[in-house]
Amino acid sequence: MKVERGTISIHFVQNALRCVQERRMDVDGFLQRAGIPPHHLHEPLARVSPDQFGALWLDISHRLDDEFFGLDSHPMRPGSYALMCHSALGSANLAHALKRILHFLGVVLDDLRGELVVQDGQAHIRVLARQSAKPMFAYATYLMMVFSLSCWLVGRRIPISSAAFASSAQALVEPGGINYAGEYRVLFCENLAFDQACTVLSFPASYLKLPVVQDSQTIKQFFGEMPAKLLVKYRNPKSWAAKVRRHLRNTPPADWPDADQICVSLNVSEATLRRRLKEEGHTYQTLKDDVRRDQAIAALQDGKRSLADVAADLGFAEPSAFYRAFKKWTGGRPSDYRSV
Repeated sequence: MKVERGTISIHFVQNALRCVQERRMDVDGFLQRAGIPPHHLHEPLARVSPDQFGALWLDISHRLDDEFFGLDSHPMRPGSYALMCHSALGSANLAHALKRILHFLGVVLDDLRGELVVQDGQAHIRVLARQSAKPMFAYATYLMMVFSLSCWLVGRRIPISSAAFASSAQALVEPGGINYAGEYRVLFCENLAFDQACTVLSFPASYLKLPVVQDSQTIKQFFGEMPAKLLVKYRNPKSWAAKVRRHLRNTPPADWPDADQICVSLNVSEATLRRRLKEEGHTYQTLKDDVRRDQAIAALQDGKRSLADVAADLGFAEPSAFYRAFKKWTGGRPSDYRSV
């Protein structure tokens, strides 16, 4: 079975489409062109693939003439991100590159201004709103643009020490009680704070000395991956949840270990792993469900295997059991995730 490296919450799709809705454009048309069933938009647990989100991103940027989803009063014209990437290529190290990137965005955008501050061994990317505070999605999109490019430039995932956002945690809670804050913890880091005075992404300052290892040849591959993988490629890999997910993805579901067995593989006591996962908002069972969900969505969208085969590959004895589990994971039916 093809293993999907991650899916993206419908929360990000809803936010990306907000500018489309505000302009009274045909939302269903955007969803259909991206291969996203329109009814997913009303299912809080629905997920999309990186390719679907990437297609939506490109479609919105093309039709609205804005690569920043209308989140700034000044549109980020298509091609701006590519120019920003090229502007950073000739930098000697990450510090030099980041200054170029933040300066570029300061020229392109009117409402958000980023600055690099180094203090007490930590590098801080501060994002300030020139007028009123921006929604969480605006800050997250800005930081992911900067962070993903930074990681690619130095050829490694830069560990995030902490992230703070000048947006409300309550705004991430759906009326039904679903809290999307966890999606941002997976995206950035576990040490996440909301309702702060300003938005700040922090990482060890030692990484600023890393040389830029990319060039005009390797940038072609980067453009081939972005924006489809913007929200999954550089997710936080250091959390205990990420370690468990990697172990599960590398093992057929029928052979997944019990909790005590995976603790042996991770060289940690069962009590410690349980505590660490609880601190991160997970249990071993919820992580197994997440991985099965992502693998199921990938297999269903691939469309090469029957529902019964997908169920068997995921360790379900009966398709009916898989159907019930999938409904619980996503709020929809497996057939809803077949290619549209």
